[in-house]
Amino acid sequence: MRRFFEEWNKRKATGIAAIDKAVATNYVFHRGTSEDMHGVKDFKQYMSGLYSSFPDNQMTVDDMIVEGDKAVVRFTFTGTHKGEFMGIHPTNKKVTGSIIEIHRFAGGKLVETWQRFDTLGLMQQLGVIPTPGK
Repeated sequence: MRRFFEEWNKRKATGIAAIDKAVATNYVFHRGTSEDMHGVKDFKQYMSGLYSSFPDNQMTVDDMIVEGDKAVVRFTFTGTHKGEFMGIHPTNKKVTGSIIEIHRFAGGKLVETWQRFDTLGLMQQLGVIPTPGK
């Protein structure tokens, strides 16, 4: 899991290639903000879009707990909004967000992820939702 984050931070081509090495073809991604994503192809497309939206993105592991076939990772995402994201045109704003994921492995590959992140905080940083008191 840690190696995946290291590869991801090297830029788009390396990060997408890391998906091929680490993620099973029948992968399921429970994003929490929309419908579940099924299959490595859709996951790669989603992650490629993330690179397009935040080309300088970095993911820093803050905590990792591994037990049995699961790993829980709390990490910080940073990046500059340079491309369309969730229908929002580029704002050129730097954002930081905290994400928590639970990953399940089988046969040495990632087969399922449950993700939660602060969507409201991200939208406030992008300026599309007002921050209370401002």
